Amino acid sequence: MEPINHTLKKLAGSQAFKERYEKMRREILQDDYVKHFLEHNQGNVTRTMIDNSMVKLYEYISQSKQCVDCPSLGQCRNMMKGYDPHLVIRGSLIDIEYHICPRKEMDDEKRRSEKLIKSLYVPKDILLASFSNIDLDSPGRLEAVDLANEFVENYEAGKAQKGLYLHGKFGVGKSYLLGAIANQLAENKVSSLLVYMPEFVREMKQSLSDHSMDEKLDAVKKAPVLMLDDIGAETMSSWVRDEILGTILQFRMLENLPTFFTSNFDYDGLKHHLTYSQRGEEEKMKAARIMERIKYLTKPVLLDGTNRRE
Repeated sequence: MEPINHTLKKLAGSQAFKERYEKMRREILQDDYVKHFLEHNQGNVTRTMIDNSMVKLYEYISQSKQCVDCPSLGQCRNMMKGYDPHLVIRGSLIDIEYHICPRKEMDDEKRRSEKLIKSLYVPKDILLASFSNIDLDSPGRLEAVDLANEFVENYEAGKAQKGLYLHGKFGVGKSYLLGAIANQLAENKVSSLLVYMPEFVREMKQSLSDHSMDEKLDAVKKAPVLMLDDIGAETMSSWVRDEILGTILQFRMLENLPTFFTSNFDYDGLKHHLTYSQRGEEEKMKAARIMERIKYLTKPVLLDGTNRRE
C-alpha cells in the first residue's frame, strides 16, 4: 500500500487541487473580518503565516461573528454554539479563540436570574409582546409607545436615561408594554429583568430564612434594565419600602441604570401607599424619599384606553 503522505503530495501537486486552493485563498483574503485583522497586525503577519494558517482562517470565515448570521441562540451556526470566533496570533500561526457571544451571555444571565428569583414569572402573552401588536387608540397609549421606542433606540450602557412610570387602570396593557420593551431590547442584545412586584416582596421576606436575600437583591439592583411590574399592589411594610425598594432605587440612581414601573397608582397615589405601613404607621418623610428616587428615574405616562381583559 502506498504511504498516505505520498498520496497527499500527489494530490497537492494536481492542477485541480491548486485551483481549489487558490479559490479558497482568495475567498479568505477577501473576507472583511480577515482583512481587518491582517491590516491591524500588518507588521506581525507574513505570507508564510497566512499560508500555514489557511485551515484555521477558513474555519473562521465559515462562522458567524457577533451573532450577525444567527437568528437565535438555538439556531447558532457556529462550531461552538453560543461562542464567537476571534483571530489571534500564536507563535508563527494565526489561530482562533472562542469568546462567549452576547446572546449566550444574556441567556446565561437570564437562567441565573430565573433560578435565583422565582418572581420573574412572566405570562406567555407578555413573553411574545411586541410594539407592532399594541393598539394606538388613545393619546396616552400613543405617547407611551413613542417613548418606549425612543428609549430602545437610544439605549446605551452607562448613559443616564429615564425609564417610564406607566400608570393607569386595570387591563390597559401596562405589563404588555414592558414585555414589548424587554423583547425589543433583547433583539438589540440588551439584557433586562422584569419582576412582578407583589411576588417579589413575598419572596424577599421568605429569603430571610434561607439567607439568599443579599444575592437576590444584588441580581435585581444590578440588572442593566430593571422593570418592576405592578408596584403598589404589594402589601407594604417599612422594611420592604426602606431596606429593599430603597436600596434598589438608590443603587440604580447612583449607577445610572434605567428603571421602569407599572402601577394602578399615579405618583401621588403611590406616595400615599408607601406612607402607611401594615401596622398603620404614618411615615411621610420615608415615603417622600422613595418617591423622589422614583421620580428621578422615570417619566410618568398615563396609559389609558379600554380594558383588554374584559
